[in-house]
Amino acid sequence: MADSAPHEELLVEYDRLSHDFRIFMNGVVDYIGNHPELRKPDHEIVHSYKSRLKDRQHLRDKISRKIAKGREITVANFFDEITDFAGVRILHLFQEDFANIDSIVRQRLSGGDWVLAERPRAYTWDPETVEFFKNFDLEVSEKPSSYTSVHYVVRPRKDSKISCEIQVRTLFEEIWGEVDHQINYPEPTQDLACREQIKVLSKIIGAGSRLLDSLRRVHNATRAAP
Repeated sequence: MADSAPHEELLVEYDRLSHDFRIFMNGVVDYIGNHPELRKPDHEIVHSYKSRLKDRQHLRDKISRKIAKGREITVANFFDEITDFAGVRILHLFQEDFANIDSIVRQRLSGGDWVLAERPRAYTWDPETVEFFKNFDLEVSEKPSSYTSVHYVVRPRKDSKISCEIQVRTLFEEIWGEVDHQINYPEPTQDLACREQIKVLSKIIGAGSRLLDSLRRVHNATRAAP
């Protein structure tokens, strides 16, 4: 397979559907990000959210990386091989609140407004977080990279080419993700000190997330006491 021509053919196909991707993505982020059950005045579960369409150069690079790993990507399988053309990121403060966000996503799925392109996945390095995510209908994977996030890939219907990746993570996990992205993406750093410090940062992030949940439990118990 030659490099430039197949890439351009795929990019043109993405361009053709980019408006549909954007419309679907905007609906996904608005539904979760502004859902009344997640944005109650006295209990705002969703802290903030982001959305983006993958730009041409990043998409070109991703195609090249997949082909280099031996994957054959054609117009026929393009939208199955790559499913993060549209991405939504939902950020929340407390890990325990993930249950509420997962419930809202499942409601949308059970109502038939979205369908899953694949089983949702939870990625983490932390054994305690693994046990937490096992309480949900998720494929749980331990990643040596110290990455923690839950990913859903949804489509408007089963036979649609349009998909949107939903990432759900805490604010602490977002900090780690942003730092790691700048240092380790698209190529991992070869600097030993950077690699070690990123691992240390992940431990601080994990401890911080647990501390927040503990603080809220103590606070709620204090308020409930007579």
